[in-house]
Amino acid sequence: MLTDGRVYYGARGEQLQCFNIKDGHGLKSLARAGIAIAILSGRRSAAVTRRCRELGIRHVVQGSGDKVRDFRALAAKLAVTAAQCAYIGDDSPDVALLREVGLAFAVADAHPSARAAAHYVTRLGGGCGAVREVCDRLLAAHPPHHGSGH
Repeated sequence: MLTDGRVYYGARGEQLQCFNIKDGHGLKSLARAGIAIAILSGRRSAAVTRRCRELGIRHVVQGSGDKVRDFRALAAKLAVTAAQCAYIGDDSPDVALLREVGLAFAVADAHPSARAAAHYVTRLGGGCGAVREVCDRLLAAHPPHHGSGH
């Protein structure tokens, strides 16, 4: 949900995508709070690879033909259960994974099947601050721990 789902083509056939800087700030805030971040996409995109590198996201799976399988492999690698994970989806290929995780989000402009499978639907659309909205909710539920608790 880092983009609005549109793909632009330049004059030489290159693919261009637009990312919301506020979403990036939200993801960096999650990482600072100790929350692992992963990107799981059915498409392959050099722009997503670059954006993830800029944001320090180390767990990136692109070109997934089976999101549930790839999610389970990633969860095993990170030693977390599905119940400990949140996922943001926007279309019918995300439905099975939305049903797999402990906390499922769909963006406001998601396909109705994804919205129906989600626990929470964002106010904002994909690529328009929805990721930041989810990050803020997760941070509110998992505030960072500083110091010894005094």
